Amino acid sequence: MPEVSRFFGIVIRLHFGDHPPPHFHAIYRNHQAMIAIRSLSVIEGSLPRRALGLVLEWAALHQAELLGGYERAREHQRPSPIEPLE
Repeated sequence: MPEVSRFFGIVIRLHFGDHPPPHFHAIYRNHQAMIAIRSLSVIEGSLPRRALGLVLEWAALHQAELLGGYERAREHQRPSPIEPLE
């Protein structure tokens, strides 16, 4: 599962060969959430409120890159790194 970004202790990953809808995985401490790229909604899991806010802010800035990375990962190609939130 390639890591595409890391910021404020949050790790963003895309799985190789993952299932639709397009999504990414956000991990923060002992919490994990699967987030839909197009709607920026939580599909599964949960994050603390502050961490989720940071993840959604970051994802809104990088939606096109996330969609491209998701497609690459589905084809078992390594997605490109994405700039972290600063």
